[in-house]
Amino acid sequence: MSARNALYLQSGGMTAVINASACGVIETARRHPARIGRLLAARHGALGLLREQLFDTGVLGRGELIGLRQTPGGAFGSCRFDLDEPEANPAQYRRLFAVLEAHDIATLFLNGGNGSMQTALQIARAAESFSYPLQVVGIPKTVDNDIVETDCCPGYGSAIKYLASSVREASIDMASMSSRRGRVFVIEVMGRNAGWLAAGCGLAAEGPDEAPQLILLPEVAFDEAAFGARLRQCVERVGWCTVVVAEGVRGADGRPLAQVSSAGRYVQLGGAGAVVSRMIQERFGFKVHCAVTDYLQRSARHLASATDDAQAYAVGAAAVEAAVGGAHGVTMAVQRVSSSPYCWHIGEVALARVANLERRLPPAFVRSDGMHVSDEFVEWARPLVAGEAVPTFIDGLPRYWSPRLALMPARLPAYEPAPIAVTAKPAD
Repeated sequence: MSARNALYLQSGGMTAVINASACGVIETARRHPARIGRLLAARHGALGLLREQLFDTGVLGRGELIGLRQTPGGAFGSCRFDLDEPEANPAQYRRLFAVLEAHDIATLFLNGGNGSMQTALQIARAAESFSYPLQVVGIPKTVDNDIVETDCCPGYGSAIKYLASSVREASIDMASMSSRRGRVFVIEVMGRNAGWLAAGCGLAAEGPDEAPQLILLPEVAFDEAAFGARLRQCVERVGWCTVVVAEGVRGADGRPLAQVSSAGRYVQLGGAGAVVSRMIQERFGFKVHCAVTDYLQRSARHLASATDDAQAYAVGAAAVEAAVGGAHGVTMAVQRVSSSPYCWHIGEVALARVANLERRLPPAFVRSDGMHVSDEFVEWARPLVAGEAVPTFIDGLPRYWSPRLALMPARLPAYEPAPIAVTAKPAD
């Protein structure tokens, strides 16, 4: 009897090293032909699965896999899409399992963040209730570093390596232009509820007066008076100041300083840096420059961390080994053995202990005044940015792999989403 197939999905926001996880899955699956037949990949994650838009990774040669590992973004496409609950939309799950059955898929690998782990858990539980034999294994990734039960998330180390480097370089430029006192550089980074990315910028500072001098975190309520006092002291002392602002910084009322839009369950934040910049200009009259890192911080593969690249590959490889060993309903996790020397390994955690839970920056990682990181955080984070995983450069620019994969022929009718069942609200 031939081995059944497996499916790999990329989900949620991208990282500089998510394709390293894809390589870990692909190369390890090829070492187990008796257990895994073909490894397929869905175009744009769960949406591609429902639409039966699938690629066969078997066509990728060794050279293409090397290029894949060195390329940012999601090679197979991602999406922000939440499955409905099975009882609310059983047709959605019937379609999902029909696609899996049509392509003889018995193992599903879902590479994503905490929301994606919820999707993996939903599919795992639905497979049992629909009596479909399916193994589901999660593969963690997120620049936000907010997945619980793992020491760090693949994608985070490269993001903060880029951010800390950029903060250091731009601040050297700022210092050289501070002939007149009163310059401030504000840099806004991602982080809706957790300040891990903003905290990572603190690695750039090697002394009390080195940038970034101030870091505003979602975990600490923004106090305008206290912030203003610290800012003025810094400018009076050194002539300038660099301020890192997490996009999810909140006031004392718990509301974000800036919110772009809200669509369903996903709230898009942005503009916190501009809010802080305006406040600085209006209150102090300082000359302010503001930058928003946005996609740059998660796609900077040219400055990827070697540690991060290795961990991203390892969680993908370990997911396949776990599935071959019979694991189901689990996700991989990076587990730290020691910080000096830095040692780690990959373990397994039940999806139910991870799904939709959010790991925030612990108080011990925040300086007592709430506007910078502690020495404990620096000791924890520094190994994550170690080493360089440099991609191939041609004519002075990084050469990234442009996938030209053909979709497999569909075996089912086109997907037509069924309306969600709505329960009538009882009259008051």
